[in-house]
Amino acid sequence: MRRETERGEGEGEGEGEEKQSRARLFKEYKEVQREKVADPDIQLVCDDTNIFKWTALIKGPSETPYEGGVFQLAFAVPEPYPLQPPQVRFLTKIFHPNVHFKTGEICLDILKNAWSPAWTLQSVCRAIIALMAHPEADSPLNCDSGNLLRSGDVRGFNSMARMYTRLAAMPKKG
Repeated sequence: MRRETERGEGEGEGEGEEKQSRARLFKEYKEVQREKVADPDIQLVCDDTNIFKWTALIKGPSETPYEGGVFQLAFAVPEPYPLQPPQVRFLTKIFHPNVHFKTGEICLDILKNAWSPAWTLQSVCRAIIALMAHPEADSPLNCDSGNLLRSGDVRGFNSMARMYTRLAAMPKKG
């Protein structure tokens, strides 16, 4: 009798959480399949063998130095999702104050303290596209790009961001 209580208390909770996460991710997967045509700027793909791993291809927003680029994101979804946010990072190099140049880590409030279970992986992609269009230079992970914007050198920032977009996020010609 005592063993059953010891075993039963902790194990069932984690399993239920994982089941809920899988159900939620499967629902999001179905929605992504339906929305493919509706949102041409985002291509979200689930790993074939692990529903907790996703990748996304997002188009750089128009009228930004990222326009014309296609950027790859990696999602690692935790088991308590959607109660906890996914870990998202850029796999494509990007010159942006809120993205760490080497690791691709993204500084975005909804991925940290402003997370809500109402967010989906698709809406996270939209928020990242919005961040690309409106960088927050006051909380930089990339100090070089943040310093350019803070000092008012928008032209210098745009030039560097456009160069890295051409080098890393655009298809090679020839």
